[in-house]
Amino acid sequence: MLSKNKKQDALNYHSKHPAGKIEVVPTKMLSTQLDLSLAYSPGVAEPCKEIAQDKDAVYKYTAKGNLVGVISNGTAVLGLGNIGPEASKPVMEGKGVLFKKFAGLDVFDIELDASDPQKFIETVKALEPTFGGINLEDIKAPECFEIEQTLKKELKIPVMHDDQHGTAIISSAALLNALEIVQKNIEDIRLVVSGAGASAMACTKLYCALGLKKENIVMCDSQGAIRKDRENLSASKAEFATDRDVYSLSEALEGADIFLGLSAANILEAEDIKAMADRPIVFALANPDPEIAYEKAMASRPDVIMATGRSDHPNQVNNVLGFPYIFRGAMDVRATSINEDMKLAAVHAIADLAKEPVPEMVNKAYGGGKIAFGAKYLIPKPLDPRLITAISPAVAKAAIKSGVAEYTIDNWEAYHLELLQRVGIDQKLISRLITRARRDPKRIIFAEADNEKILKAAQIVSDERIGKPILLGNRKKIESLIIEHQLDLHDCPIYDPYEELDLREQFGAQLFQKRQRKGLTLHESERRMRDRNYFGTMMVKNDMGDAFLSGMTRDYPRTILPALHVIGMEPAVNRVAGMYIINTKRGPLFFADTTVNVDPTAEELVEIIGLTARAVSFFDVKPRVAVLSYSNFGSSKGEIPQKTRLATDLAKKKYPDLIIDGDIQANIALDTTIQKESYPFSQLAEQGANTLIFPNLASGNIAYKLLMELGGTETIGPVLLGMDKPVHILQLGSSVRDIVNMAAISVVDAQALESGTAVHE
Repeated sequence: MLSKNKKQDALNYHSKHPAGKIEVVPTKMLSTQLDLSLAYSPGVAEPCKEIAQDKDAVYKYTAKGNLVGVISNGTAVLGLGNIGPEASKPVMEGKGVLFKKFAGLDVFDIELDASDPQKFIETVKALEPTFGGINLEDIKAPECFEIEQTLKKELKIPVMHDDQHGTAIISSAALLNALEIVQKNIEDIRLVVSGAGASAMACTKLYCALGLKKENIVMCDSQGAIRKDRENLSASKAEFATDRDVYSLSEALEGADIFLGLSAANILEAEDIKAMADRPIVFALANPDPEIAYEKAMASRPDVIMATGRSDHPNQVNNVLGFPYIFRGAMDVRATSINEDMKLAAVHAIADLAKEPVPEMVNKAYGGGKIAFGAKYLIPKPLDPRLITAISPAVAKAAIKSGVAEYTIDNWEAYHLELLQRVGIDQKLISRLITRARRDPKRIIFAEADNEKILKAAQIVSDERIGKPILLGNRKKIESLIIEHQLDLHDCPIYDPYEELDLREQFGAQLFQKRQRKGLTLHESERRMRDRNYFGTMMVKNDMGDAFLSGMTRDYPRTILPALHVIGMEPAVNRVAGMYIINTKRGPLFFADTTVNVDPTAEELVEIIGLTARAVSFFDVKPRVAVLSYSNFGSSKGEIPQKTRLATDLAKKKYPDLIIDGDIQANIALDTTIQKESYPFSQLAEQGANTLIFPNLASGNIAYKLLMELGGTETIGPVLLGMDKPVHILQLGSSVRDIVNMAAISVVDAQALESGTAVHE
């Protein structure tokens, strides 16, 4: 359960205007009377007439082919049980967000007041014209079996109850790879299942489809082993009833090769694991707590291979590895169903992907070590960007081969690129950064800790193990705000510069030593240590913190100047620069310089280009740099085109391996079609730019702020480039989320500084 504070955070998250987590966004222009006449009357009549003549034309003229219905009656929601359709809506909206984030699929979530299976079935059947696929969710057993089977039979679009088949597909992939590691054949192994609900049944059936023999299965429910001599067995339980002389879960586990748990927390003891066969496989998938704690199971014997549903242990069986990509592949070929062949194709695609070399961006996201196939890496990580291009094509090919596809893909290379464009391969950038930060949290000095937003962000950073907050500011005000907002920050040290007389004296002497020939007296140096930006950066310089975060309540120049005086620039760097990350549908764009250099020369632009390209690479993205102007490759005269052309030429000589071009207009830099037609010589013509270098501060600052307000984009930054230690300046008035994102960047920057690969190195 959530703490009181986190419970309120969750409620605030969902209730903040606009309420909920989803909205409908037009995909066509609606700015003129002509647009309106095309979108609605009279123009809309034309596609209506086309569809009336040919129903398949609905896929050409509407969003049906990219629209999933996430449908529930709220009878089995998470671990909350039968809480009703209204209470299930936040979960269904969340499922919609995952479909969009990971596979680019749009969702309408529909919550039905229909506990009767027949009423539910009839309602969903009537919705078939709306959707390209139906994801059934959180429907209790045994009704869910009848509902799914009937809908699959009677609808001509893909239908899948993810609670059943999602876990089955992901755990099947883990099972295949675990068996390969322990060198056992699936035909020979003995399986014990704890749980007899929808997910347990689906997993067991899919394991049998992979070759597991029914006579080698013992399934247990709350009454013990499900035996053939038990009275009043449901049809689903009868299918896996045993006649072996076992009555309890513990008896069944003696000599078993695999334990599959989809039941309740902490029902196993170490002795149960010890009683299993050599090299046992334990899939304890109860959520949020497994049937046996990971540490307890691993300590019980050295040869166990384990998976859970938790993200803080190896081998997380997470349905998000499957359902977005399965529906993506099925709907892209207009499959009439999701059949066994398609599910098995997904199983093998997931299993095979785990054996391939892991991209460096994934290694970094999950700790920086070398992730490789083995007992602690049976299935890919949820943030692996290759999942969509591994699973969706495999599912689509299986649909075509098995005869359920109504559309055939001829060019699989083009489909591969289309999948990447749908979601943006780098759209999970901040998720990867937060995951990386959690692997080795660093000390972050929050310089404005007597601010409510900063403290709430510090609470999240602490709770999510992103970093270790150090609170800097007025102690009484900080402590008062912590009590007022019911925060739990008792483990976070508080420093009040006005109380720290000895440190102020020590830090002042150090600043005087550094700035005594730049007009600063000892008295003034000590006085400046009352300023938290001077005091906090001096803490970082003296290894009392790993990173410094400030600027939410003060102008940028007043925040950055103390950092430059105290910490300074890294060796061989003559200037710092500010970079913003703009998350767009096409992936992240990197803007620089947006915060520091007012009117850089061509030579100074070259240094900004170098700092920015290095930072983009730090975020696991290959930089493609456009040096922006109001001209395209000499089409206009003027000071800015001349400066940006010279900067581009100098940068090409200094960084010969960098993809860079300019002078170029911003829209042309991003539009590969125009470049290929009019400027085929451009280095950016093939893929377009992802890194935009602005000719002066005004243009860069105006561009990102306009996008923030008008573009519907998420911005991260500013990321300060070129400092000798991790210092990052918040934007004036940053939200709690902005602060958490910047804290994650600060931690990852500090981690990388230790390894010599920091964003500012």
